[in-house]
Amino acid sequence: MADTGKGTILQFAPFQSFVDEGFWHKLSSLKLNKLRLDESPIPITGFYAPCSHPQVSNHLTLLAESLPADSDDEPSSLLASQGNRNRCPVPGVLLNTNTLESFYALDKQSLLKAEAKKIWDDIYSGKVEEDSSVLLRFLVISFADLKKWSFHYWFAFPALVLDPPATLVNLKPASQCFTSEEAESVSSACNEWRSKSSTADIPFFLVSIGSNSIATLRHLRELETCQNNGQKVLFGFYDPCHLPNNPGWPLRNYLAYICSRWGLGKIHFFCYRENRGFADLGLSLVGEAEISLSQGGRSHQNMPNVVGWELNKGKKGLRCISLAKTMDPTRLAVSAADLNLKLMRWRTLPSLNLEMLASTRCLLLGAGTLGCQVARMLMAWGVRKITLVDSGKVSMSNPIRQSLYALDDCLNGGKFKAVAAVESLKRIFPAVEAEGVVMAIPMPGHPVSSQEESSILQDCRDLSDLINSHDAIFLLTDTRESRWLPSLLCASANKIAITAALGFDSFLVMRHGAGPLDALRNSQAETSSNVSASMENLSLSNQNESVRLGCYFCNDVVAPIDSTANRTLDQQCTVTRPGLAPIASALAVELLVGVLHHPSGICAKAEFANSNDNGSTEQPLGILPHQIRGSISQFSQMTLVGHASTCCTACCSTVVSEYRTKGMDFILQAINHPTYLEDLTGLTELMKSAGSYTLDWDNDSENDDNDDDDDDCVEI
Repeated sequence: MADTGKGTILQFAPFQSFVDEGFWHKLSSLKLNKLRLDESPIPITGFYAPCSHPQVSNHLTLLAESLPADSDDEPSSLLASQGNRNRCPVPGVLLNTNTLESFYALDKQSLLKAEAKKIWDDIYSGKVEEDSSVLLRFLVISFADLKKWSFHYWFAFPALVLDPPATLVNLKPASQCFTSEEAESVSSACNEWRSKSSTADIPFFLVSIGSNSIATLRHLRELETCQNNGQKVLFGFYDPCHLPNNPGWPLRNYLAYICSRWGLGKIHFFCYRENRGFADLGLSLVGEAEISLSQGGRSHQNMPNVVGWELNKGKKGLRCISLAKTMDPTRLAVSAADLNLKLMRWRTLPSLNLEMLASTRCLLLGAGTLGCQVARMLMAWGVRKITLVDSGKVSMSNPIRQSLYALDDCLNGGKFKAVAAVESLKRIFPAVEAEGVVMAIPMPGHPVSSQEESSILQDCRDLSDLINSHDAIFLLTDTRESRWLPSLLCASANKIAITAALGFDSFLVMRHGAGPLDALRNSQAETSSNVSASMENLSLSNQNESVRLGCYFCNDVVAPIDSTANRTLDQQCTVTRPGLAPIASALAVELLVGVLHHPSGICAKAEFANSNDNGSTEQPLGILPHQIRGSISQFSQMTLVGHASTCCTACCSTVVSEYRTKGMDFILQAINHPTYLEDLTGLTELMKSAGSYTLDWDNDSENDDNDDDDDDCVEI
């Protein structure tokens, strides 16, 4: 208390802030997903309650529900807080800047005055009588460093300054200011007010005491009624302060309101405090303050001065909090991994569908050089569901080229690649949902004995189940024939299939076209005869009536055969230039992301750069080619298109129909009989026809002018 010679100046205990960790997490999500670069003021809600401990003041608290919802569909949690006696809502504004420099450059005094102007307007408009919490309006400025998970912030609790200041006539514990009957009635009335959901969170009220010592708590709008009835009136408020000689910060604007709105020069106030949820008149205070009547004559246009920036350790200054050390490492990893992707949506790719990518189930057939790179690229794009299939073990030559393995994976005979790769993925990013399947892929041209048939057919069924349960399949195996069965199964199930294949200094990356059974997706319940009849009418066109894109085998004129027999050491190993696999893997993943975001999906046409056919249909991610062929020796790259072949051994309607009809018997035939697929698709007849063609060229030395010479013609 300060003595001016005319009386003791009324001094107030400053409001204190507390920010729950959940608020910062919610702000981070809001910033990344909705606000992005928007620096517009954000309406927020703070919560406070009357002091409930004789030695500890309550704070104005920000919680996760203080912020608006991330999306319009998300329900607001503020409704659940209404009527909560421990959460009196207070309106506030958050200004979150995009850079730390912008944060420091804010005109803090102007911001404080602007918020105080709202309070001043609410006083004169009568809004305070309807919602008294507006007297407690507050402001927060902040900067969120989402790379380091640190947050700079500063609270302001705008307070209108009375000039001259209010003088304190007396201030005593409430228990000393009432008769026993009045004290009992006041306590009862306060407890009743606090127990009702309709009034529990109203921070400002009137305490009227009649001549019969009966106390009643009333709304501010009922003041004139109380005065006309000749009742003793105290201006009550929820006091967050615990100090015995100072009322809390809410009284400052309360006095300005009483003086300006009602023109009262002498005010009796009641600082309501609690103990264990009930009114405590020993802790609560009753005081009398005098205000110069000249304050009441102040016009609406003549707003008082304003103070209110919160002190930090006794000095004006911002606060900084870092959550990096307190956050769960997995949660930190997820937030950091998603950061770059979410930042893409701020400016460059607003249409980027991260939720779709995170839920896309990817099956990687092969966990070698390509498989390791593709898995990591998928995680970089936000894909969280990855299954790797491989039957090999990690050898000493692998870790230097295959990025998911280390020397320890090679010891004691080596771990299975599928298992070691999953362990590595989870070490890199604990939130990935990765699974390893140790399984060999059955291949045509690799006959099996009768004793092995049941095992091989089970592998076929397992592979079919895996493909059916995933959204996108990557063919990343070492041999050509190992890609045949996955290509067939993808065509039958109409799954997105991406192939990446390496030569010594060249690569191929391509997406398979849609399967020929679009019209028969639900035909599994039909009879075999119905399937066969329908297959006769199938064409190479997809749902858009455009030519289907081909698969990996559509350009072949022979069926896949055993390419592993009788090979020298350099042919047994995948001998490629080291830079090739990362390039091909990256393109394969980019191709998948393009397909997923394309309106036509798997049926999207092949697109070329600078092609008039693309026109305005080019997507935000760019063109979507069919095939990409590259050469490191020439440092060149081409985009090509290959249409589906009617004689393809993997995806033509004849092969898919035969598989649908005969199932595992068909696959067993293809595995054990090298010419079966060629005979079935007509490649055998095609080769015979090609072999019967003879070309008789004219002799360059002969007279070119002899037009009548039949030898100049090409005989077919």
